[in-house]
Amino acid sequence: MIKVLIADDQAMVREGFGALLAAQPDMLVVGDAADGAAAVTQARELRPDVVLMDVRMPVMDGLEATRRLQDGPKVLILTTFDLDDYVYAALRAGASGFLLKDAPAADLINAVRVVAAGEALLAPSVTRRLIAEFAARPVADRPKPAALNALTPRETDVLRLIARGRSNQEIADDLVVAEQTVKTHIGRILAKLNLRDRAQAVVFAYETGLVTPG
Repeated sequence: MIKVLIADDQAMVREGFGALLAAQPDMLVVGDAADGAAAVTQARELRPDVVLMDVRMPVMDGLEATRRLQDGPKVLILTTFDLDDYVYAALRAGASGFLLKDAPAADLINAVRVVAAGEALLAPSVTRRLIAEFAARPVADRPKPAALNALTPRETDVLRLIARGRSNQEIADDLVVAEQTVKTHIGRILAKLNLRDRAQAVVFAYETGLVTPG
């Protein structure tokens, strides 16, 4: 059962999303919050698997709330449009994915399942913006950390492909290996680099200059 907490300052959004998710046989809505501070408090008390987090909320915004929950539940950011200025900062803060508020119901349900399973949910438009963010930076600002030395050549290849937005199956096809082998590599990459999920792996790859936009 996937336990979900909904954080949004609009009651209608909380109620609508709550009713939709509660109707799913594999989900349980454990609570809701109208601001970021309440979301942090409830997340620590209720221990949900996934927090649906609005960005613009009173008292504490969703970005700061996400940062404070880095060692807790997966965070799925709710945004009103996909070119939100918070995209890059939210990924840095530990968000596992993004979802547009006007997305179809099926997309919301799928997003919660994907993030709960430990995958990242990055829409192509979000990934493009992320790449553009790094493209605008001087290369000198991206020193390679020693952590990269811990990766094997094959793990480095896998990380590059993750950063390019490839799925596990696409990576398997590119490297001519089984999909399960790719999953094993990804698990080791995340463990060695102390990263939560693919979203943070993408940020890491660009920040360190392992992958460059273009």
